[in-house]
Amino acid sequence: MPDKHARIFRAAAHLFAERGFGGVTTQAVSERADIAAGTLFRYAASKDALLLMVYNQELRAALAQGAERASRLPDLVDSIAAMVEPILELGRLHAENLAVYQRQLMFGSPTEKYRLEGLALIADLEAAIAARLTAHAERSDCPPQPDAARLASISVFAAAHLAVSRASTGAHPGHSPMEDLRAQIRQIVDGYLAGLTAGVPASRRKRHSPTGATR
Repeated sequence: MPDKHARIFRAAAHLFAERGFGGVTTQAVSERADIAAGTLFRYAASKDALLLMVYNQELRAALAQGAERASRLPDLVDSIAAMVEPILELGRLHAENLAVYQRQLMFGSPTEKYRLEGLALIADLEAAIAARLTAHAERSDCPPQPDAARLASISVFAAAHLAVSRASTGAHPGHSPMEDLRAQIRQIVDGYLAGLTAGVPASRRKRHSPTGATR
């Protein structure tokens, strides 16, 4: 059973990379994996599910790469940008596939297990961004306001999601998606940090830099 799943995964991954989502059929995947079509559907009920299965792994690897990059960066904005930058790189390499993946995460079947796995990866990313924000607040001797950090993390991913879609829509030509995303992240972080000190007396405030440690 694990061997069949691995064969299906490898076949689907290679075909999506070679042909793009529109050029792949479930029959082609079953033939490449050397299994019957009925066997394929026991592991993934549709071509959409196959793409979710494959790109969950791609996203997992991208997020791990981003987390590793972020761990080496003291600057708050730089570290958060590093967490999401590999997703944009993935979209640049496979624009069609990632556009379909995004669509399936947003609008796919609520009971599709691979969709649920993908949404869990996004939730983990948002939680990691929120944790980075609250840790910065605590180091700055400010109340971390975890719900504000949660909302900020959702905004960061939403901005990243739209930045990825630019590879397939052609929106905002002449502007770098990553540079625009970094500017958006800075705006979000600035807003979060400003909110931390809104109710703190001036005598207790520390000056905050969205680029790193307290000044």
